Amino acid sequence: MTTIKEVSALAGVSQATVSRVMNSSERVADATRRKVKAAMLELGYQPNSAAQSLASNRSNTIGMVVASLDGPFYGPVMSGVEEELRGRNKHLIIASGHGQAQQEQEAISFLSSRQVDGLILLTESVDADYLKGLNARIPIYLINQHIDGLESRNMWLDNEGGCYAATQYLISMGHSQIVCAGGQSYKQDANERVSGFIKAMTEAGLAVSEGSIVRTVFEFSGGLDAMQQFTASGLPFTAVVAGNDEMAIGIYEWAAQHKIRIPEDLSVIGFDDVLMANYVKPRLTTMNFPAYEMARTSARMALDEVYAKRSPQGMEFKPNLVIRDSVRDLNA
Repeated sequence: MTTIKEVSALAGVSQATVSRVMNSSERVADATRRKVKAAMLELGYQPNSAAQSLASNRSNTIGMVVASLDGPFYGPVMSGVEEELRGRNKHLIIASGHGQAQQEQEAISFLSSRQVDGLILLTESVDADYLKGLNARIPIYLINQHIDGLESRNMWLDNEGGCYAATQYLISMGHSQIVCAGGQSYKQDANERVSGFIKAMTEAGLAVSEGSIVRTVFEFSGGLDAMQQFTASGLPFTAVVAGNDEMAIGIYEWAAQHKIRIPEDLSVIGFDDVLMANYVKPRLTTMNFPAYEMARTSARMALDEVYAKRSPQGMEFKPNLVIRDSVRDLNA
């Protein structure tokens, strides 16, 4: 079996330098790093991860809790985190909390029992006090959440500003009878998006009546359910702000079932800009959520604090409007 001593001899460096390369230390020149990696490849050297963990008191693993393991939103988030960690020779263990506080806590306990070095959390139900207590025991990094007192650990999106901009765009296109299909009321981002809708409508002097906001779920079925409720209310509307793109695609299905044309008869705007938004017919106008970039930034923050002792810096991300084909211009 090849040893670290043989690698150091072939590369012409010290064993300590080889160890730093294996641990992705930044205290190694690029040219030296390349020599060491070339020597490891030539000799077929495989680091002993268990021995590394014992020596460094680190598992070289980060845990991640998400609300769901499927759907068009979570895939890019998990991929972004994993790719960033893999680039620094660290590993990722993912668990799902299914959006329920007890299951999220169970997922966190499981990951903690695996001796992960930090936790990246895209949770929905555990409260601020729990997260603050958790952070006292293990470094945590929050995606799409903003918790007072944990500002340096928040990676959050301006959800209110995004839905405000989406509603403003509909208003600029001549729409005044606008309804909003919002997500679950226990979700921070869902509430912020509804607040953005209300703010834009109020500033424009447009009525937000009872029934013009329906809260369902951030899923395909949520769009269908919202449209059934809007039509049952008898409220006239020409446009719908959907809480996310999955709901918007559910609205597309409802429109197809009722022979309503988008955008000729009904305008729809979504939120997230998932891959499918560019392939439905007509292509969906939506707000882009830079989820992949947010995830990678969160992973870098974890790597920098846990393994390089740098203080974490929270960051706010801004969504941007992606104009496609699902909104009719009533000014024309």
